[in-house]
This record gives sequence, C-alpha cells and structure tokens, in this order.
Amino acid sequence: MNKRICENITPQIQLSEEDKTLAQLSQALGHPARVAIVRLLQERQTCLCGDIVEVLPLAQSTVSQHLKMLKEAGWIEGEVDGPRVCYCLNPQALKKFKNLIKSL
Repeated sequence: MNKRICENITPQIQLSEEDKTLAQLSQALGHPARVAIVRLLQERQTCLCGDIVEVLPLAQSTVSQHLKMLKEAGWIEGEVDGPRVCYCLNPQALKKFKNLIKSL
C-alpha cells in the first residue's frame, strides 16, 4: 500500500485579481435562474425590458433579485427606460469569464 506524504507548504499563495474576478462572476451564476437569464440575454443579443419575467417561472420580485445580483457582479447592465429597466448582457464579462475559466 502506498502511503501519501503530505508536505507542509511554507510559501503563502497570493490571491490574484483574476482569482477574485473569477470567484465573483462564478458566484453570481450560482443559481439556475441567473444562468438562464445570462443565457437568454446572450441568445437574444439585445436588451430586454420586462420580457425576462415572462419567460421565467418565477415571481417578479424573485427575478428582480436575480437581476440585481447579476448587475452587481458585472454580468449585465441596466438602463432605465421610462417606468422599467432594460437589461443587456455585458459582453466583456462573458469574454472575461471564458478566458478565466480557460486559465484554470
């Protein structure tokens, strides 16, 4: 039987900005509804105003919370259009996320 020897690692690993960005973007995708919203915006390649609630089986308030989290993480951008907000995918966030995943 082979015994594994655990070595003590003395140098500390520094968390890079890329690590922090990847964690932030990943955390924002931590719910299937948020993944669906990002996918919807990416597939439509246009801004959506109010249509997101109609395609998800969730309450307006729940969708709003998911949109808020995605916006805070940088996945989407929101623009006020009268009484509603139009949401668009931030293409830079998607590109950055893909590159960070590739670098793992």
